[in-house]
Amino acid sequence: MAIIRPFRALRPPKKLAHKLAALPYDVMSVEEARAMAAGNPDSFLHVSRPEIDLAPDMDPHAEQVYVQGRLNLDAFIQRGALVQDRQESFYVYRQRMGAITQTGLVVCASVDDYQSGVIKKHEHTRPDKEDDRVRHIDLLDANDEPVFYLSRSCGEVEGIIEGITNGTAEYDFTSDDGVAHTLWTITDQALIRRLIELFAAIPRLYVADGHHRSAAAGRVRELRRERNADHTGQEEYNSFLTVIFPENQLNIMPYNRVVKNLNANSVAEFISRVEAVFELVPSPTPVAPASRHNFGMYLEGQWYHLHTREGVVNEADTVGRLDVSILQNRLLSPVLGIHNPRTDKRIHFVGGIRGNDELAKLVDSGEYAVAFSLFPTSIRELIELADQDQIMPPKSTWFEPKLRSGLFVHLLS
Repeated sequence: MAIIRPFRALRPPKKLAHKLAALPYDVMSVEEARAMAAGNPDSFLHVSRPEIDLAPDMDPHAEQVYVQGRLNLDAFIQRGALVQDRQESFYVYRQRMGAITQTGLVVCASVDDYQSGVIKKHEHTRPDKEDDRVRHIDLLDANDEPVFYLSRSCGEVEGIIEGITNGTAEYDFTSDDGVAHTLWTITDQALIRRLIELFAAIPRLYVADGHHRSAAAGRVRELRRERNADHTGQEEYNSFLTVIFPENQLNIMPYNRVVKNLNANSVAEFISRVEAVFELVPSPTPVAPASRHNFGMYLEGQWYHLHTREGVVNEADTVGRLDVSILQNRLLSPVLGIHNPRTDKRIHFVGGIRGNDELAKLVDSGEYAVAFSLFPTSIRELIELADQDQIMPPKSTWFEPKLRSGLFVHLLS
């Protein structure tokens, strides 16, 4: 059973919602975050990326950065840019990006569920990123950014949510990237109780985006339990901020790769080794694969179609047949020497929202030698692997649109 609970969100007044709303902390560089927040003292990036308010050469993991985040959050509260609701509520959050519409339920999920496996993972976390989120959340005393979860579809849940969306919205605005954001509140106690009952009958939830924030929430709970001699298990730090979407509404984009060098291979040697696994066809235009087991490659100003040769893929291997696994196991590791993509500094991952132009730009700059575009992992593949407690290679999924931060915050005290 999945445990969800209402909470008193800390959120902006209607007139400020569009100014506070910000992309998640981990989809941009510090320089990009500074540019996004420039001239906007209400941008939530001052809380989620507080290093933008410090010297450019500041270590992003210095204690001063985490302290600055807390100072900025306190300042937002003091001047009324964030106000806590008086009543525990659920919230409904809808995003529209072109033809894509996804409507999720904003709740607090259970740390116990995450630790027991009711909430299923599909990726390992990196210790350094997990440590960073633990320090940030603990010192901030808040889950400032929601985790993106998915659940199996439930007709009654979706019916309740649809009914809520027929009412008056709290927020309704379009961000600079053209994504529309709409938020409703659920304060009706009968509806809240019914939603809790319905989720209690759902056997599991799945992490879509936010493995590090989920893991950090568990570690923060353990830290606070150790500090609290009167711990009961009912404290706010026993749960964390999530938005849960039904599986049938979500959109996964590819998570592409660029690599800094050819691992001492000449271009001719590299091409020869690629051709041992893939049929290589030059393309006059950028390659966005249209089906599984096909890839695009950009090398020395030229795009190529890569078609996986017969016999390369074992379709009985649920992890090995993933396109991210094929690329990793048959090319990145044996040819380019990227044996551990979680830690190797020679590989960089590029979200599909940035498009193939970004891949070409990175290679043409000379900073990277080769780029690969992939076909997106499917929701079905994610759920199948998670249900088997198997783990995908890192950076296997890129969900769009991204949840905006700053529209609801969960205080831990």
